[in-house]
Amino acid sequence: MPAPPPNNLTLPRKFLRMCRRNWRKPKIADSTGAELSGGELLIRTLALRRVLRKILSRDERYVGVLLPPSSGGVVTNAALGLDGRVSVNLNYTVTSEVMNDCIGQCGIKHVLTSRRVMEKLDFQLDAEFVFLEDFKEKITVADKLLSFAAARLLPIPLLERSLGLTEARPDDLLTVIFTSGSTGLPKGVMLTHENVGSNVEAVDEIIRLTKDDVLLGILPFFHSFGYTVTLWTVLALDPKGVYHYSPLEAREVGKLCRKHGVTIVLSTPTFLRSYLRRCDPEDFRTVQVLFTGAEKLPGELAEAFERKFGIRPIEGYGCTELSPIASANIPPGRGNEGQFEGVKEGTIGRPLPGIAAKVVDLDSGTDLGPNRPGMLLFTGPNVMKGYLNRPDLTKEVLRDGWYVTGDVAEIDEEGFIKITGRISRFSKLAGEMVPHLLIEETLVRALHLEDAEEIKLAVSAVPDAKKGEKLVVLHTGLSLSPEDICRRLAEAGLPLLWIPAPDSFRQVAKIPLLGTGKLDLKGVKELAMELFGQE
Repeated sequence: MPAPPPNNLTLPRKFLRMCRRNWRKPKIADSTGAELSGGELLIRTLALRRVLRKILSRDERYVGVLLPPSSGGVVTNAALGLDGRVSVNLNYTVTSEVMNDCIGQCGIKHVLTSRRVMEKLDFQLDAEFVFLEDFKEKITVADKLLSFAAARLLPIPLLERSLGLTEARPDDLLTVIFTSGSTGLPKGVMLTHENVGSNVEAVDEIIRLTKDDVLLGILPFFHSFGYTVTLWTVLALDPKGVYHYSPLEAREVGKLCRKHGVTIVLSTPTFLRSYLRRCDPEDFRTVQVLFTGAEKLPGELAEAFERKFGIRPIEGYGCTELSPIASANIPPGRGNEGQFEGVKEGTIGRPLPGIAAKVVDLDSGTDLGPNRPGMLLFTGPNVMKGYLNRPDLTKEVLRDGWYVTGDVAEIDEEGFIKITGRISRFSKLAGEMVPHLLIEETLVRALHLEDAEEIKLAVSAVPDAKKGEKLVVLHTGLSLSPEDICRRLAEAGLPLLWIPAPDSFRQVAKIPLLGTGKLDLKGVKELAMELFGQE
């Protein structure tokens, strides 16, 4: 029976073929100095799988992983994939209470981690820790010999059958990734082999990845961008991946890029500001594509980064429920013979291959034409299977195969999408929808905070007896009085209804943020209610 075409294979099966193709080629490396070829990666992954099967029970489907972006994190996720288990990379920036909620939702019994990681973290978890350092004693000579023989000598079809990979189906779960919880408690997003695999293929198609490409892995694997693009794109395709445990350590990130000749970077505008100040131009000399997401990319930041490093950041869009990338701008020279190329700044680009987008009316749900703002929806093979154990929440966001993003956007005649706000970040004042994001952007310009490394202010709303809601501004310090700021907002053209009152500004020690650098909308709302609620 002929082997199925590569595109019909699940990611673990593609991983086996990738390792054989790149047997002697350097495949993954990290900032500790670890470096593995494709062959070494496969041998270690098979050996780890053998040991895990001695520790984990046969019916233990969900396994927690508490590791930063590193060679150890890559091998661990690959081993779970080869063993047909569902990896759950846990967010180490949250509290023990939130993490235990995630562990409880999945019924996790074991969390794979390392002693070095746990020395820096203080978690009290409702699961048993399994430390990778202890595996050195548990891996026997037989494990090593059998893993080498399987990795090097066994024909791929036989190896797949021995691992049980031929029984895996495209709609089988590969991972559960918990949402960042920016608007509430985290939800477990169920992503299948097809979900993640289709996104890997789409990324490959739009930027034509080659064996000479090197991807920078600084986004954590509990983040869907890190899991799909810098983990499984590296495991399933030919590019090399290099990893550092924190995107905040700008100098270490710069050194890693320079040492390994990184060509593709995924980051956020917040992290780019730090690199702009602390990295040398030589650090990003080999970078050809720099995608940003998670927050709006300011034009001033893109220009400053291009002046210093010679590479202009471009914007894309995604979310965990979309596996995650749904649309992107594509720089010239990387697209598939120009088919998907195109950059329009101020937009999040066009949908990736195989993905469709539309905008619908916020009230009626009817489809809208070009350049009309409404709710943004996506459909395609990347749309999640649903929220773990929450069919009620799944039903709220999935409509006939379309995922309702919660973002307000408009699509132009060329298919480029522009985000204009988030539905949870609007206030209804005097019957008019008032966007918090636009007010924030105007405030940032009025106070010349475009180059600030950290988020200095956030707009929220609290109940108001007269108007139903009133706008409030939390900030970490202002260079102008609230009265002067309000005047500048009016001069910038904001409608009077959109301008917060001078007594609606409050200074706070820190703006609530998530581990990814995004606004913690739930934290901002709670803080606003605490400061203004009694009024």
